[in-house]
Amino acid sequence: MPLYPHVLFDLDGTLIDSAPAILASYREAFAAAGRAPVMPIDAGIVGPPLLETLEMLTGSTDPVLIAELAAHFKASYDTTGYLQTAAYDGVGDMLTRLAAGGCRLAIATNKRLHPTRLILQHLGWAGHFDAVYALDMFEPRLPDKATMIARLMADRGIARDIAVYVGDRSEDGESADANHLPFLAATWGYGSLDAAEMAPHWRAVTSPAALAELILQD
Repeated sequence: MPLYPHVLFDLDGTLIDSAPAILASYREAFAAAGRAPVMPIDAGIVGPPLLETLEMLTGSTDPVLIAELAAHFKASYDTTGYLQTAAYDGVGDMLTRLAAGGCRLAIATNKRLHPTRLILQHLGWAGHFDAVYALDMFEPRLPDKATMIARLMADRGIARDIAVYVGDRSEDGESADANHLPFLAATWGYGSLDAAEMAPHWRAVTSPAALAELILQD
């Protein structure tokens, strides 16, 4: 039996390198709106939800401005932009190994649901996951990742003592903690946590192969 029969994954920076596609679409959104961001559009902005990121990039909470930029972003990312998304080396094999080893896999991501599904189909991974959860899949929108994980576990009847959350950012670890789940930090991603950011009870995993070995250990 796997160490964790249920494995819940973050997406951006954990399973996929989505930064080039996301950053290109943010730049296109600002260009289409004829506006300049107040901070650099670089890999450091990848991870938070779309609207939160746009507020950060504009330094504004003006709903009209944010809606305009969000529409431009979606027009870019949801048509061709997402196709630039690449899987991290070894992730496809890891997912196949975990599924073959008896694990039930799910995604809990800050990314919007529509492009998440497009990306999973594009990479040939859709069949690996029993559940794919995003903040915007419910009305009203879920407030944060911790709430989303709680909802996923409740909906699917997943007990916390047989599950783990895998992510690449401190927010991911804190969301796991909020649900009393163990947390595995995927240190191969761009949100890679360094030693100073790691809580003592979190565990770093350096490669997808190492993660599969850990979870499928006898």
